[in-house]
Amino acid sequence: MKTTANSEIGIIKTIQADISMIQKIVPLFDAYRQFYEQKSNPIQVASFLEERFINQQSIIFCACTPSEEVVGFVQLYPIFSSVSMKKLWLLNDLFVTPTYRKNKIGEQLLLAAKEFAQHTKAKGLMLQTAHDNDPAKKLYEKFGFILDQDFVYNLFFTDK
Repeated sequence: MKTTANSEIGIIKTIQADISMIQKIVPLFDAYRQFYEQKSNPIQVASFLEERFINQQSIIFCACTPSEEVVGFVQLYPIFSSVSMKKLWLLNDLFVTPTYRKNKIGEQLLLAAKEFAQHTKAKGLMLQTAHDNDPAKKLYEKFGFILDQDFVYNLFFTDK
């Protein structure tokens, strides 16, 4: 699955990543984790991503420049609804390199996720974001996501 879009910075293509792209994704994934106050750990990030690819546990779409630099990504994990007996996709991670923000790359990545979910006949997409991540919240709401305050509970066993 591939989409392209023109932005102020030129043509950005969105492609579904494969295991051969891990080293291009690692710096962005590491920066994403640091945004959420985690320590930098590129080796562990590479291992984590490799495991997801090998075990087919996630789908990653990357936004790439014409020179194939990865400037953004979105990662989806499959989950299931017992009530509707359908697949859902958890949009767990979305990140765009700061210098490329405000060029509609986040929207392009969300569109790739949406099209993929529809292509796989999923019930929809779900996501969580920090309460104070206002730019992300605006983007998600603009894209059609609805805040659900009725059914959200968490039970975590680690600090972060």
